[in-house]
Amino acid sequence: MTIYLDAGTTYSKIIAVDEKIPSLSAVNKRIVNGIEYNYYIIESKRVKTLNLNVKSACGHMTGSEINENEIIALAKGAQKYVEKNATILDLGSRDAKWVSFKDGKFHDMDWNSACASSTGATVEMLLKFYDLTANDLQFNSEKFNITCGIFGLEKIMDSISKGENASIAVSRFIHGIAYNAWIFAKKPEKLYLSGGFCENKCLVDSLNNYCNVIPLGRFLLCEGLIDE
Repeated sequence: MTIYLDAGTTYSKIIAVDEKIPSLSAVNKRIVNGIEYNYYIIESKRVKTLNLNVKSACGHMTGSEINENEIIALAKGAQKYVEKNATILDLGSRDAKWVSFKDGKFHDMDWNSACASSTGATVEMLLKFYDLTANDLQFNSEKFNITCGIFGLEKIMDSISKGENASIAVSRFIHGIAYNAWIFAKKPEKLYLSGGFCENKCLVDSLNNYCNVIPLGRFLLCEGLIDE
């Protein structure tokens, strides 16, 4: 069994080649050229308990010397899904990063790991605190201007204290995240999205307010590690 691991802050993505991981349930399976690829998502705190023999890994929680650069993994993973001119944004639990291609070649990139206040982990905490699910959130044309994530949280609390429904306030917060992400990625007309936010309809709909969004799912970096 060959294991590839994208160990995020909250969740880890695993691709097992040719064999299944007995203790886990795969969320997807692909067979390419006769080779079977099994896809798994688990809480990062569980990774060490599995005693996996990892061939290649990336992410904050790898805890190993085989850590690969996430920008390179993102670029390699995206190449088979995008056209020759494209921008790909990975919006994760604690950071945001993007790469762009021009005429099929690497062109530009940026990585914001300095402030995680308004990325995935914060949204998950907000959902738990206000007893919401991602399905409770809908695109709201109004947004919170959240140049600082902490101030954004204050705006949510102030808005709710004045009587606004929590789901509406959090949706406006997520719209602010989407807008900031689009600005961060240099305002592309089309944006390929990677990461857990692909499954957050409110975020995707908010981004679609500014550009054409193509979600690529949560395994892009993990796929970028595969060298078969």
